[in-house]
Amino acid sequence: MSRPLRVGLNLFHVAPGAGGTLTYARELLHGLLAVEPQTRITAFVTEQLPAAFREEDWAGAVEWVRVPGRVTDGRPWNSALSLWSQWGIEPLRARSRRLDVLHGQANAVAPLSPVPTVATILDLIWMHYRGTMRGRDRFGMEVVTRASARRAARLIAISEAGRDDIATTLGVARERIDVTPLGVRLGGSAPATPQDELRRSLGLGRGRLVLCVAQKRVHKNLDALVRAMALLDARDAVLVLPGGATSYEDELRRAAAEHGVSERVRFLGWVEPAQLEGLYAAAACFVLPSKMEGFGLPVVEAMQHGLPVACSNVSALPEVAGDAALLFDPHDDGAIATAIDRLLADLALAADLAARGRARCEQLTWENTARATFASYRRAIAQRSRP
Repeated sequence: MSRPLRVGLNLFHVAPGAGGTLTYARELLHGLLAVEPQTRITAFVTEQLPAAFREEDWAGAVEWVRVPGRVTDGRPWNSALSLWSQWGIEPLRARSRRLDVLHGQANAVAPLSPVPTVATILDLIWMHYRGTMRGRDRFGMEVVTRASARRAARLIAISEAGRDDIATTLGVARERIDVTPLGVRLGGSAPATPQDELRRSLGLGRGRLVLCVAQKRVHKNLDALVRAMALLDARDAVLVLPGGATSYEDELRRAAAEHGVSERVRFLGWVEPAQLEGLYAAAACFVLPSKMEGFGLPVVEAMQHGLPVACSNVSALPEVAGDAALLFDPHDDGAIATAIDRLLADLALAADLAARGRARCEQLTWENTARATFASYRRAIAQRSRP
């Protein structure tokens, strides 16, 4: 197809606190318009769309179409209304607008659509670690994900490891799954809170900061990271865990007390963007001990900020980190501690990994994600046009 594409995006899931899925939605929108500026994009959103989306420089190039339903705190019938919005209203409006393709960015796309469909399945962690989601929500997600996987013209995974898991767990042919790795936006960062002010306001003390930006959920394996703090040679190191409180945080606090490191672990809750930038600037290293990741975006974001990184050697993380991180067995507390000590003690190693990380970021950009996504769109359109 030589003319610019008319693309519909199901952004029903985009709401405050959506984490990595929100980043994916925002940056892919920006990337699609940067790579092919003539693209016509229709975004289907709820009333919970963060105001910042409409304030982006590119927002005027997007047709924002509000559909009924809420991501959170809806009425008892909200689940049915949400499903109708995504499976009924969106494909009908896609047809009336003569869109070329409809893309569900968070596992959900209409199984019966008059236009070709593409579904991104970000991960299946919630199927493998069932404690990450309430039973009712998990059931709904499974229904939607399996229907999308079965009926979409093309599926998108955000890593090769993710593609393997989707193919195995959902019984989907690997040939139907395109891989579009995520990335970072190159260039300057937001202003950062000055380090002295940051340490004072967040009670961080003067020790070297070991940063881990991750949701407090069981598959993130933060309890192993807390236990590893007790094994460090670097006794001045302070583990910093920003992010909203969950029931898992109670377990982490108990583990910190049990292993005598409560004074060396900081549970910060949500932090402002300037504070997060300040944490990246003040940290000595970044660690992510997850047992499973669809991609592992925090690893790349830490590399972009010039931090040396250590992460798990499982799932998508080795693929994403490449040769720019120390890898460890997430089930071995001693191995986690050894990796952290190496980053803190060996300044030459830390500098080398930081340099490798910046080079890795040059390969993982949202523009590359957008190009791969356009290729998936065109495959879906070509498949629908065949007899």
